[in-house]
Amino acid sequence: MSNQTNAGYLTDHTGQPSSMRLMSIVALLAAITFGLIVLLHPAAANNANGLYLTTSFLLAAFAPKALQKFAEAKFPQPTPPKPPTAPTP
Repeated sequence: MSNQTNAGYLTDHTGQPSSMRLMSIVALLAAITFGLIVLLHPAAANNANGLYLTTSFLLAAFAPKALQKFAEAKFPQPTPPKPPTAPTP
């Protein structure tokens, strides 16, 4: 039997909740919302600020997770030492 846990989108490979992934999905939803507002609202379509805001939210959604992935690959976490086992008589 495998000791592997089921990991969902908002959990990492160990099964722990991931706030980075939660932040990414919230920023992506904000980018989609602001993008729709800029496209559909006539007053917002004439202003470039909506485009900058949408781009900023897209960067906030994808850049931190990509940087985290590269940092974890370059600087792996050390494995904790195993506790010594008591000799059996």
